[in-house]
Amino acid sequence: MARLTDLPEPTRIRLTELECPEFETAPWTQGPPLNRRRVAIVSTAGLYQRGETPFQGGDADFRRLPHDAPADAVLMSHVSVNFDRTGWQRDPEVVLPRAGLDALAAAGEIGAAGANHYSFMGATDPKAMAEQAARVAAQLRAEGSDSAILIPV
Repeated sequence: MARLTDLPEPTRIRLTELECPEFETAPWTQGPPLNRRRVAIVSTAGLYQRGETPFQGGDADFRRLPHDAPADAVLMSHVSVNFDRTGWQRDPEVVLPRAGLDALAAAGEIGAAGANHYSFMGATDPKAMAEQAARVAAQLRAEGSDSAILIPV
């Protein structure tokens, strides 16, 4: 993870000047015990499936990633001078820990992994993503996922 002090000055200035959004709803809610929850992953790694349109910088939309998609069918379009892709290249679980969710489910720690996971493009203005994030939340609920692990990249 890059430290703000290590970023080039124009990037550092832009990030420190971003307005932090305020939300009308409470982010933390009560729910069933963890061992009964269906858990999905939401990443900002710019992940997409082979054959789909890759993300472009600043895209505010999302891509759906089926839990059972083959690992070699999931690609990353996140590129930045501030992002080291080495971890992803060595182990895709770093940004999309599907096997980790399966292991937690097998151990009874969570109820199950979500049928689908979702990815956004990192370094996008959060205000531009708000509508799409609400769509993802609605889709997760419709798919039966009641919890999400957020993986910022």
